[in-house]
Amino acid sequence: MHPTGRWMAQVARNLVMDLEDAGCQARFMIRDRDGKFPELFDAILKDAGIEVVLSGIRIPRMDSIMERWVQTCRRELLDRTIIWNLWGS
Repeated sequence: MHPTGRWMAQVARNLVMDLEDAGCQARFMIRDRDGKFPELFDAILKDAGIEVVLSGIRIPRMDSIMERWVQTCRRELLDRTIIWNLWGS
């Protein structure tokens, strides 16, 4: 799959709507400097009050460091969460 700029802008809109539906507020979006992110992507997030933080230039290890950090958060936070059945038994 090769995402286009228009597709990425729609992804940003969907993210903002999903956050609003969940009653959550994100403060930051950390992303790389890939050309697939159009200016509209950042503008949509900025309108929602989300600050876009770009990753460093030519830091190939940053992705692996961030992936490890996200996995640690998932393991430490979500694996210990009991998921309640909201729809009955």
